[in-house]
Amino acid sequence: MGCHAVDRKLVGPSFQQVAEKYKGDAKASEKLALKVKNGGSGVWGMIPMPSHPAMNSGDIQAVVSWVLAGAPAK
Repeated sequence: MGCHAVDRKLVGPSFQQVAEKYKGDAKASEKLALKVKNGGSGVWGMIPMPSHPAMNSGDIQAVVSWVLAGAPAK
């Protein structure tokens, strides 16, 4: 993972920071899935997150669910 790490900021926020930011947000899964698919900027500063158009929706949802769960080790 080049832009994110589990527990520390790299280019983008850590996965744990993302989980904390969206804690209690009923639409978090939907918002993050769209962000992964389409990319975006402005939520964590001006560095853009690239889009991942080749990722299928099942894989995106699996990643988003893992991140929102606090990125636990398997």
